[in-house]
Amino acid sequence: MPLMFIRLVYQSVYLALGQIWANKTRSVLTTIGIVIGVASVTAVIAALTGLKAKILSQVETFGTNTIIIQPQLPDKGLKRTLTWWDIRLKPKEFEGLLEHCPSLERYSRINEVGQYTVKYGEKSVQNANIYGVEPAWHHIEHRPMVIGRELSEIDAGRMVCLIEPELRDKLGLDQDCIGETIRGGSRNFRIVGVIEKRTDLGIGGGGQERFEIIIPFDTAYKFQREFWIWAFAEAKSADVLEEGVGELKFFFRRERHLSPDEPDTFRVESLKSAIQTFNDISLVVTLVAGGIVGISLLVGGVGIMNIMLVSISERTKEIGLRKAVGAKKSAILTQFLIEAIILCFVGGLVGVGVGWGLTFVIAHSNALLAKTYIPAWAIALSFGFAGTVGIVFGMFPAIKAARLDPIEALRHE
Repeated sequence: MPLMFIRLVYQSVYLALGQIWANKTRSVLTTIGIVIGVASVTAVIAALTGLKAKILSQVETFGTNTIIIQPQLPDKGLKRTLTWWDIRLKPKEFEGLLEHCPSLERYSRINEVGQYTVKYGEKSVQNANIYGVEPAWHHIEHRPMVIGRELSEIDAGRMVCLIEPELRDKLGLDQDCIGETIRGGSRNFRIVGVIEKRTDLGIGGGGQERFEIIIPFDTAYKFQREFWIWAFAEAKSADVLEEGVGELKFFFRRERHLSPDEPDTFRVESLKSAIQTFNDISLVVTLVAGGIVGISLLVGGVGIMNIMLVSISERTKEIGLRKAVGAKKSAILTQFLIEAIILCFVGGLVGVGVGWGLTFVIAHSNALLAKTYIPAWAIALSFGFAGTVGIVFGMFPAIKAARLDPIEALRHE
């Protein structure tokens, strides 16, 4: 019995491929909806997978115990009319933070001093970002040193800096440039280390080169007291991460004298929470794209059903002859159902090919999506969709063919 079924399936697949090849133009037009649907779903999943991989690789640089502290305008209450300048974080607001937040291991205040032209000898680089950080920043961000040393407590207030290898090469500095002096804006900085370049997410900037100069936080504060501050904090372990977030919120609410009914004028969020938020957004985007793709598959399914009904009408005599010589209803039904499924699978195969082409274009169009690829489960899902459409929309024509009266079928003109 299993051998007979396998033989029936084999013959049905052979006949189905023969019918598709005999009516190539009709088959192509019929499967366009399936091709568009499968190509769309694979391209969307590939883009989201690549985006997620890029963001997670960046997050891994910091570690999942990292907490971000930023000023934020509330969306309600009297303070919603304040300016961003009014709600900025101030250095003194961090005093005593570790004593009042026992779940935290360390923190680093960070400020962007601004973009300056950096010079060394006759060479210069425009729009280099100068950041002020504290020594704990090295332990939180985990960017290894290429050469030289990290910033330490003894550097507070000193005109020293760290640069990236790319900036070193652009300025024509030697590989071992420790001790050399560069000019950032109107100030001179002595290089004490070369730090590995931060992984660029590729958001904004129009693809232009970005360079960073890292200086001590107190040095930045000494010559520019009015700047924008944010901070990174690190929990002692993943187990106390949420406790650390809660402690920070309580600490800054007290520092800012916010009453219980007033919303926060700051934002405290763990990278773990940010990842979950991104995953939720990805899910919503996937579901929305899936709904749009579903319309294409529905249109494709209706086209398949229509063409199968036409095919049955054209082959009525053939069906009648087969039934007259003993073919069972199940054999007729299986033949036409497999034909519909094969038609959908061919459309799915072409759709995956088109999706792969779109994925290649996406991966080379933006650095943010450089890791875009089609996961194996997305290909399986695409073929699953195609097969389901074939079964659902091929069942009615197959049943109609199986129920044809052999005498009426043989008399059909």
